[in-house]
Amino acid sequence: MSEPRVRRAEIAIEQSHVDRVYARLAELRTQAEAMRAKGYEIGHGAQREAVFEQASMLFERDMMVYHANQTLQTLDAEYEGLVFGRLDQIGPETVYVGRLGIRDAEFENLVTDWRAPAAAAFYQATAEEPMDVVRRRVIRCSGQAVLDVDDDVLIPDAVPDDMNVVGEGALMAALGRARGEKMRDIVATIQKEQDEVIRAPWRGVTEITGGPGTGKTAVALHRAAYLLYRYRRQLGGAGVLVVGPSGVFTNYISRVLPSMGETNVELRALGQVLDGIEATHHDPAPLAAVKGSLRMRKVLLKAMRDTPPDAPTEMRIVYQGEVLKLGPKELERVRRKVHGHGGPPNRARVRAAETLLEALADKAEEYAKADDRTIDRQELITALGERIDFHRFLVVWWPVLYPAEVLRWLGDERRLTRAAKQVLSREEISLLAASMADRSQGWSMADIALLDELRVLMGPPPKRRRRQRLELDAEQQRDSREQTTRGRPEHYDEYSHIVVDESQDLSPMQWRMVGRRGKYASWTVVGDPVQSSWPDPTEAAQARDQAFGARTARRRYTLRTNYRNSAEIFDLAARVVAGHAGEDELPHAVRTTGLVPQVKAIEPAGAETAVQTAAKELLGAVDGTVGVICAMDRVAEVGGWLAGQDEERLKVVGSLDAKGLEYDAVVLLEPTELITESLTGRRVLYVALTRATQQLTVLASDEEWLG
Repeated sequence: MSEPRVRRAEIAIEQSHVDRVYARLAELRTQAEAMRAKGYEIGHGAQREAVFEQASMLFERDMMVYHANQTLQTLDAEYEGLVFGRLDQIGPETVYVGRLGIRDAEFENLVTDWRAPAAAAFYQATAEEPMDVVRRRVIRCSGQAVLDVDDDVLIPDAVPDDMNVVGEGALMAALGRARGEKMRDIVATIQKEQDEVIRAPWRGVTEITGGPGTGKTAVALHRAAYLLYRYRRQLGGAGVLVVGPSGVFTNYISRVLPSMGETNVELRALGQVLDGIEATHHDPAPLAAVKGSLRMRKVLLKAMRDTPPDAPTEMRIVYQGEVLKLGPKELERVRRKVHGHGGPPNRARVRAAETLLEALADKAEEYAKADDRTIDRQELITALGERIDFHRFLVVWWPVLYPAEVLRWLGDERRLTRAAKQVLSREEISLLAASMADRSQGWSMADIALLDELRVLMGPPPKRRRRQRLELDAEQQRDSREQTTRGRPEHYDEYSHIVVDESQDLSPMQWRMVGRRGKYASWTVVGDPVQSSWPDPTEAAQARDQAFGARTARRRYTLRTNYRNSAEIFDLAARVVAGHAGEDELPHAVRTTGLVPQVKAIEPAGAETAVQTAAKELLGAVDGTVGVICAMDRVAEVGGWLAGQDEERLKVVGSLDAKGLEYDAVVLLEPTELITESLTGRRVLYVALTRATQQLTVLASDEEWLG
């Protein structure tokens, strides 16, 4: 039976059990409602009984109603995703794990509460210590519907012939069933090295490195689940943040990492880390390199301190019949003086008012001296400070600043030139200004870190202006995770543990952004330097170390076995990146299929037909998904070529968005274009070549990419 059919069949099996659970849940709810109603009846009856009987009956009523309400509250709170796991153990017993323990009318166990000792193996069992668990299954539900299942095999030799295994666990089972001791040793080695990482101490920083297909992400997620189980008191309250490269990644996490509470684990793509704003696209590599550099912090600081575009350039105010006037240069000196004290400008309105009043007093004394008279300086400051016209001027001259607003200012190349003087080159300034002036595509991945930096530099707006802030940036609030929906305040920075996947791609500014959320956290950091798309690893390492802070406990683990790619596919990928990685930096692919990657020469004019043909061939050759990977700027074009084909199984993705994904088969179009569009060249191509698990077809109009 094909893998999709097996998956559908297994989903149907789990759906049948979940239906039984929710049917029993409805029965329990009906019973609780009946108990509550009976309690109220007892209360009404107590009013007609003798006084000496009333106290006893009212107590009984209160207890029944309280117990019934508690039961209903628990049933309602745990309704969503009630069942999330299954354990198949040696022997006939099968244990379902969920948010709540439920028995049927005959007291047979339908679901085991995840906190119960009987459910401990769901989190603790490993290949080294399987705890008699043959297959561990994660069940993903929405409401009462089972959406997907994913399996781990912990005792491959004990998998019966009639047991179906779905997901990554299917590969482990296949390796375990293979003839010969070598394959069995591989299974044990893979799971042993992963288990060591999963159980590493939670304090400090744990770094997990390894090439494509080594299971880094799966290990990090299992580690998060293990830490929450083992150290729930230390980690559960403040919560765990998992940051990945894309929304596709967070979807994957939601399947693999079972929920163990409403707010324990928060999943965010890198473009969603800043509350209220979400990235919609990637910048071209040269532009992303400018925005991600630590130099941008200097640019943002200068831009924020510049005179706002709509601020008045002259102040006139009448005092005792005399017009006091401050011109552009004088107002600019006042602004520099206020900023010279440091601190966020949104908290400096009072200081700005005081400094402005001092400047007006200086001007009044200047006029008085010219006329050979004196003024009471303090009286002038007090009188003007109470004037409504002074405060109206102050509001527009020293306005509340918002990150999106200040970043848009940089679309004015003259303003940006002032902010970036001696920091960015002329070419970089032009590139950045054009990007900030054109907001038609929304915010980019790199912009999110800049907005977060500005948020901290300028300080929070006054609470009374919160409504105006939301109105100002309404277009960025579509996916806002405000306090009312998250249960935590905006820009929460007290997470107890942070997991960062694909960490090699974070720019220095992105490290600063993520680091703010981990002031008090321990870290699990996952990455592979060979796959990096960031051109300056030294600068990124500096920002990463600053994000980690003074934590001295650091441990590093390397996973070396690639069980995603066949050896035939990985050999081609290794050849492409050979000049950019040492032999010890590349994993070892242990699986051979006999299917050599197909490298086909094409003419640029015939690319459309070649892609259509290759995609059709691979859709017929594999049962699962087929990814078509191309340069970022050709995704829409290539997607149009394939419109009408099997849209459920066929995915078109750009080179950067392919990070962290995998497909049964891949069509890779024009590999040289992937090299030239990225500042790290062959490293990005290496990533694209390692997305396929079974078959790979490369369509190229030249051979430069082969090296």
